[in-house]
Amino acid sequence: MKLTDKILRSVPKVLLHDHLDGGLRPETIIELAKDIKYKKLPTSDPGELKEWFHRGAQRGSLPLYLEGFAHTTAMMQSPEALERVAYEMMEDMHNDGVVYVETRFAPIFSTNKGLHSDEVVAAVLRGLEKGKKDFGVEFGLIICAMRNMKISQEMAELAVDFRERGVVGFDLAGEEGGFPPKKHVDAFHYIQRENFNITIHAGEGFGKESIWQAIQWCGAHRIGHATRLIEDMKISDDDPTEVVSMGYLAQYVLDKRIPLEMCLTSNVDTGAAKSVEEHPFATYFRYKFRVTLNTDNRLMSNTSMTREYKLAHDIFKLTLNDLEKLTINAMKSSFIPYKKRIEIIYDVIKPGYQKAKLKLKKK
Repeated sequence: MKLTDKILRSVPKVLLHDHLDGGLRPETIIELAKDIKYKKLPTSDPGELKEWFHRGAQRGSLPLYLEGFAHTTAMMQSPEALERVAYEMMEDMHNDGVVYVETRFAPIFSTNKGLHSDEVVAAVLRGLEKGKKDFGVEFGLIICAMRNMKISQEMAELAVDFRERGVVGFDLAGEEGGFPPKKHVDAFHYIQRENFNITIHAGEGFGKESIWQAIQWCGAHRIGHATRLIEDMKISDDDPTEVVSMGYLAQYVLDKRIPLEMCLTSNVDTGAAKSVEEHPFATYFRYKFRVTLNTDNRLMSNTSMTREYKLAHDIFKLTLNDLEKLTINAMKSSFIPYKKRIEIIYDVIKPGYQKAKLKLKKK
């Protein structure tokens, strides 16, 4: 049965890979820019600005895709702005049917006007907590270090410092080419010694070697994107989703149930996938890798979890049962304590999907 936007928006969703600075509302950007007298925006019309960000992101290159963040992070330089952006993100999640979100950002980009990293994280957490109270969405915050900056140890320590207040993990983001994960290995060893959580962007702008380093050098518990893990598989000439054989890395990821944070729309925008139809998601899902669906950057890629689910339904023929499985995969793979994960699965996700299935049956 064809699943409508309305049905897909209504079902509980879990989002593990979403950048806080990649999801600002255009209206908020314009208002904040006016407040701080920021003159670099191309337009003050929200609709035009939204289209401008999306157009800029669709150039088939990760470095080009990342250019728009200079404008969004420029808006995130005060405690009030950071709190507002985080709070509005939680409202947007609620309106999209997301029941649990792990949002991530690099605090270093919000220190240009004198804020300390601690103040930055505290402000974001205030907004997230307020959003949780008002909209009932559960959250975790992930701190990003940047591949091209020598601040990974500092960011790792910052993440651990805030683990009792809502930070749930540590990430490495930014351009992959020329900046391998192993250059930041000391920070990841620190996180491991602290018994904390690691996710790493890998296999998006660079090949399978990036994924191997993220797992085997840096101890990643999850992989952001992993689009190019497909390079470690021999694909059938007759069926683009059929795997003839797997290399040791792909088999390891499958066997160890390492979660893959897949972002369909974003991967096409950055050129990591030629099209949604040719995205390796279909192959990973068929062979039961632990895949999850995510937005990455809602503003830049003009997307939402409802839209990502709709793409998976329309193009890969995923059913409501399949989408429920993906949602449970994501919740199982989240960085919050096991007891809370199970609680959300059995008290929120399963009843939500059961309700949607009953509605469909009545039709």
